[in-house]
Amino acid sequence: MGNRFQVKDRFADGAQYIDGRLRPGTSGRSHTVVDPATGDEVLTYELASTADVDEAVAAAVRAFPGWSGATPGERSDALHRLAAVLAEQAEDFAGAESLQCGKPIKLSTEFDVPGTVDNTAFFAGAARHLQGQAAAEYSGDHTSYVRREAIGVVGSIAPWNYPLQMAAWKILPAIAAGNTVVLKPAELTPLTSLMFAQAAKDAGLPDGVVNIVTGTGREAGEHLVGHPDVVMTSFTGSTAVGKRVAEIATATVKRLHLELGGKAPFLVFDDADLEAAAHGAVAASLINTGQDCTAATRAYVQRPLHDAFVARVAELMESVRLGDPFAPGTDLGPLVSHAQRDRVAGFVERARGYATVVTGGEIPGGELAAGAYYRPTLITGAAQDSEVVQSEIFGPVLVVLPFDTDDEGIALANDTPYGLAASAWSRDLYRANRATREIKAGCVWVNDHIPIISEMPHGGYKASGFGKDMSAYSFEEYTQVKHVMYDNTAVAAKDWHRTIFGDR
Repeated sequence: MGNRFQVKDRFADGAQYIDGRLRPGTSGRSHTVVDPATGDEVLTYELASTADVDEAVAAAVRAFPGWSGATPGERSDALHRLAAVLAEQAEDFAGAESLQCGKPIKLSTEFDVPGTVDNTAFFAGAARHLQGQAAAEYSGDHTSYVRREAIGVVGSIAPWNYPLQMAAWKILPAIAAGNTVVLKPAELTPLTSLMFAQAAKDAGLPDGVVNIVTGTGREAGEHLVGHPDVVMTSFTGSTAVGKRVAEIATATVKRLHLELGGKAPFLVFDDADLEAAAHGAVAASLINTGQDCTAATRAYVQRPLHDAFVARVAELMESVRLGDPFAPGTDLGPLVSHAQRDRVAGFVERARGYATVVTGGEIPGGELAAGAYYRPTLITGAAQDSEVVQSEIFGPVLVVLPFDTDDEGIALANDTPYGLAASAWSRDLYRANRATREIKAGCVWVNDHIPIISEMPHGGYKASGFGKDMSAYSFEEYTQVKHVMYDNTAVAAKDWHRTIFGDR
């Protein structure tokens, strides 16, 4: 196995980052970060207690007046410095991300880290663009204008599949708008979230603006969401847990942003470029070992192309190189944990009873046996209401189903509870445009699947949640809109008063 990022000394002081310093948790319980490629221990740390959450929130409350009172230009400058620090430390961030997640180093180096740097630079610019309706005399007798103000302490929870990017998506728009943040990363993958907070301090952000509590969802997470001093919760994770987050948040009338599960359809019409669609399907279903809420999971292929598509996708999947995440030639790393691998394998094994596993469906042996690896898997012959078509597997598994008419294809694409992302493949502009209009998803790609950019929003329909990450739309999530209205008449007894008392 290749050289791995060394973390034990870096986090010797603990895995909680509160008020500008690392410290241990006080729950009395520990957790071990494991390298999923080898099963080796990476770091054992003390988990956060509810008292640690209270201290982190208190630090954020103290930091809020100063940070929210800074000018947009001052916050922008701080975020520009943060982007520079992240770029300087890019190699360390990529190494830590691949170590804790099992991502191929080429993915961490070329996607996760530069994407995070770009997001930081984007929100550095967004901090100076607080948009609102033009000031004017809408009533005739008054001048009205809109203020966008910071809302307070944001308590955010990020998942384990993209720990660095998700931390950035939660933290950046919030602090650009003048809020302060307490983030709970997943216990499995806290390293790069902690490093991000340290980078913020290196960039000169005040202590308490960014805090990280690393604990369990049931203890630290639920306490954070329900905390009376937390005014907004942003959560990314499964729909089932999102429902629980919503229950807790609504009890204290918090603002809520949920980015939940997905089961993205990949709709291939019969005039599509077969080679492009096949390559796109393999890349989009296997990115991050399929642990991506926007990954292509259900390929609906119009019948004239179906068999050729299946054959070509199987051929391409069989060429994918599994291996050490730190080897430059590795295409596919392990899943995040052995438990997650076994969960994915369970879906595939159950599917053998009602569908055909064309390729994959195996846990590799040999040098990879100790890791949480699973071969790229292609399934055909499943019914639309079957488990592998309807449930989020979150692994390197693609299910292919045929359809006949365009109406049928679009209906099948919409036939799950989810609506996060989708793609349509066609050379016909009108056909593709119809798909973008009628597929119920927060993002619909045409003749591609997966690319994201900082300037455009990410978020879903239906059971995939609500609210947006990235883009100016995300920035708006973290501001409070206030209407200010000035009387311009200087008249004591106004005409409208007669509707309440007196005569004209």
